Amino acid sequence: MTMHLVRGMSSINTKQRKAKGRTQADRDAQAAHNKWLRERGVHPSQLKAKLPHDAKGRRLGVGNMPDYTARQETVPTSDRIMSTQTRRHENQYTGNELAGIGTLHKSNMVPIRKDSNDAKEIARMRRG
Repeated sequence: MTMHLVRGMSSINTKQRKAKGRTQADRDAQAAHNKWLRERGVHPSQLKAKLPHDAKGRRLGVGNMPDYTARQETVPTSDRIMSTQTRRHENQYTGNELAGIGTLHKSNMVPIRKDSNDAKEIARMRRG
């Protein structure tokens, strides 16, 4: 599938368009919105005055940065990591359970146990 432009659009016209100014209705709406924000105390200029700043007017952080330096008053600890549990028993195949591997439906390999009729069912292409 190829990519197409919308009908009437061209990608070769690269001249910049002249930015249009705001209309009187837009300026009135912005002034009304600013008045509404000031009445509620959430105008950006009001919020900026509430935030902490230094004598030169530079913005300060809201909270103090936590002290992450290493403290020497603690009890010395060891770097050794000890295991907390014993080694898990690993199962080992003894060789007397499986008779072989059979193929069932589209190369689906299935184990055949000695104590079941799986070989007969696989020969009939049925699952038991």
